Amino acid sequence: MGNALTQKILITFGFLFAYRVLAYVPVPGVDTAVIASFFDGKAGMGNMMNMFSGGAIQRFSIISLGIMPYITASIVMELLAATFPTVGQMKKERDGMQKYMQIIRYATIFITIVQAFGVSMGLLNMNGAVLIDATTFTIITTVSMLVGTMLLMWIGERITQSGIGNGISLIIFAGIVSGIPAAISNTVEGINTGELSFLAVIAMLVIILITIFVIIYVELGERRVPISYSRKTIMQNQDKRVMNYIPIKVNLAGVIPPIFASAVLMFPLTMMGSSTNEIALAVADALAPGGVLFNIVTFILVVFFAFFYASIVFNAKDIADNLKRQGGFIPGVRPGEHTKEKINEIASNLTGSGAFYLAGISTIPFLLISTMGASFFFGGVAVLIVVQVALDTMRKIEAQIYMNKYETLGAVGL
Repeated sequence: MGNALTQKILITFGFLFAYRVLAYVPVPGVDTAVIASFFDGKAGMGNMMNMFSGGAIQRFSIISLGIMPYITASIVMELLAATFPTVGQMKKERDGMQKYMQIIRYATIFITIVQAFGVSMGLLNMNGAVLIDATTFTIITTVSMLVGTMLLMWIGERITQSGIGNGISLIIFAGIVSGIPAAISNTVEGINTGELSFLAVIAMLVIILITIFVIIYVELGERRVPISYSRKTIMQNQDKRVMNYIPIKVNLAGVIPPIFASAVLMFPLTMMGSSTNEIALAVADALAPGGVLFNIVTFILVVFFAFFYASIVFNAKDIADNLKRQGGFIPGVRPGEHTKEKINEIASNLTGSGAFYLAGISTIPFLLISTMGASFFFGGVAVLIVVQVALDTMRKIEAQIYMNKYETLGAVGL
């Protein structure tokens, strides 16, 4: 069984390696040096997207759009599932779930085509970036990026099914981590050239370490709601381990709200940034990372998605019903509807705290570091994704190890 876990880890690394190789496959017909120079020393929306794509945009790779079109399509479907009962029911059924995922894939294709077209229009307006005629370049760019995004979506699904899980999150994780060496190199170069002071770098490191500490502290935090059981239930389960509390995480929504917020901002800004319309360009400039409006919009979107996604993933009614069937109850609270209301009340309070924690982490570190003249994009969203995906992956590996041990002990007992 240990071999099974090793195989899953190797499969995951293999697919992530393939993802990193794709990041170095450029779209034909462009001068990548011109595009790379555009990102030097900047920390705008382009650098934010470049971070999520693992540097693919700077190289104008076929996966420059990253996995964001898929995430945008998922957001739309989640909103539809929460709004229309028929779509929500489709998601709950096994056959319906396959149809649900198929719709997301088709929506991803549409979003990718629209964004790829917008990117090609933007590059045509960049002096010296395009080396072939406009029509051919637009067609090649759209097809290349569509193929790249489809490959990324397939890689993510294969990691989820055959690897250690969370394929989409691991792709984003790998993209962010791959940019760390370049960020360190830029920082050292900034110190050597005098653009960054040594004290400023120390201050940046302190902010990053504090951000990581806060994230780990909150992500591991949970509210344990005590449970009591009837004497009959205790007697029937003497040989079994019965949980005497309900664990409710402080951050019920996980890393999804910041990712959703980033995807929602990236999609319109990609289109507006490639426009020649003065109003669209003005809006794109106003919403550039580091600006007041960008951080306000990010804060609001993260809070909204935190409440929205927590309401989807946390079902107090199911918990209350399961507790009642097992003969358990919260001391001082009647089983059934009253228990559901009590759990909902606790979850709502935690969700409020978790939402503002996520919004703060998504905006404050970037504001602090950008004012110090950092030559790389750093945001709490990136650190949050890296830390949370790392913690979640460790939990999955530990769970697999424990499962293997129990199966081995069971086989020996037999």
